[in-house]
Amino acid sequence: MPESERKSGLFVVPGDRLGVIEEFTSGPGTYVEGGTIHSKVTGCTLLDMLNKQVSVYPLVKSATVPQVGSIVTAMVSDVKNKNAVLSIFKVGDKTLSGFFKGMLHISGVSHGYVDNMFNVCKAGDIMKAKVISTENRSFFLSTADNDLGVVHALCSICGHVLQPGNRGMGCSNCGNNERRKTSPDYGKDITREVEQSES
Repeated sequence: MPESERKSGLFVVPGDRLGVIEEFTSGPGTYVEGGTIHSKVTGCTLLDMLNKQVSVYPLVKSATVPQVGSIVTAMVSDVKNKNAVLSIFKVGDKTLSGFFKGMLHISGVSHGYVDNMFNVCKAGDIMKAKVISTENRSFFLSTADNDLGVVHALCSICGHVLQPGNRGMGCSNCGNNERRKTSPDYGKDITREVEQSES
């Protein structure tokens, strides 16, 4: 980028040269190739001269796709002894028009020991999880952080909503007790999300 064009708000397209890594750090919407910073998206430049960072903010709204670090909401579709398959229907606060398949392995459930996935979640549960890898176009999830886990669960016997209690999750309808790895947000404003995931 010539000296005369070093200002925010310039229109750029993917591949446009924005500067070199000796002058700036690469911010959102950019990538580095051979020591040169280029635009990754069609948008407008933002030069942060204080932190010496160049970014590009997209003009075209890109499709919402889970990224590493994204907090997602998903419905558990299948549970095995060591892992669970989830259908991701929300990224952050954005509800998706379709689903992405997520994998939750037993090693990513908690910082402590977990003996099997059936004590973590069951099919039909709604969970909040973090994307920890997107290798091979698969979304690998973790619920190890304290604020992640099951946010809505139904009794395996009668189908009523489970309530957190002293001995795990209890069903007020049939008295059944089950175990889950719950989020502190369990039961909060989840009805709408459940309806969206089932529609």
